[in-house]
Amino acid sequence: MTLLEVDGLAVNFGGIRAVDGVSFAVEPGQVFTIIGPNGAGKTTIFNLVSRIYDPTQGRLIFCDEDITRVPPHEIARRGIARTFQNIELFEHATVLQNLLLGCHVHTKSRFVEELFFVRRVREQELEHREAVEQVIDFLDLPAYRDSLVLNLPYGVRKVVEMARALCTRPKLLLLDEPSSGLSVEETEDMAFWIQDIRTLLGVTVLMVEHDMSLVSAVSDQVLALNYGRPIAMGTAREVQEHPDVIKAYLGG
Repeated sequence: MTLLEVDGLAVNFGGIRAVDGVSFAVEPGQVFTIIGPNGAGKTTIFNLVSRIYDPTQGRLIFCDEDITRVPPHEIARRGIARTFQNIELFEHATVLQNLLLGCHVHTKSRFVEELFFVRRVREQELEHREAVEQVIDFLDLPAYRDSLVLNLPYGVRKVVEMARALCTRPKLLLLDEPSSGLSVEETEDMAFWIQDIRTLLGVTVLMVEHDMSLVSAVSDQVLALNYGRPIAMGTAREVQEHPDVIKAYLGG
């Protein structure tokens, strides 16, 4: 069964066609990567899949359900989580508090129950704490558990944002340029995290990335875009060697 099917996706912003007839399928257990020059439409596709934008045309099918018009606040409950190119964390909250926010989508209690902190709420809180601690251990974050995000190095913040996404217990994790701003060593660590997320947690990954060393290290399938249109798809090597991809990056 295909996990995510993108069929003829397109979106206009005024007179600009930012994404133009993009189709691809992500299979369970894959790391599927979208590459392309700046302005190719990569992050726009992420915003369409996570329902921040409405497509002008095309369909999004996730787990055999048409999610093309599903409200954005329902996407995490469907099993899709994402990170952002520019880190979106609560800087004046601790790592633990940021990760607990990721569990919010699984909250089943009502406001009155929360107000009086009834047994059901206490049990739910313990369940969320346990889930968060598992993610903290998985991503080697115990040393930062009680640290304010504001005081963390940039590379650690990247991992914390990924951790918060994992706390939503996703089936599909969208990583928007996970190596952006990282050193070579941190990028290598990121490759290991992505591989472990796929192999140990069983989470499928859809990634946008510029760093071709990371793309080559983790990707099963790569889609190249230019001006919102697909120009090549295949393995990392096949796509890198495709003449249209070389032309898009180098000109000609």
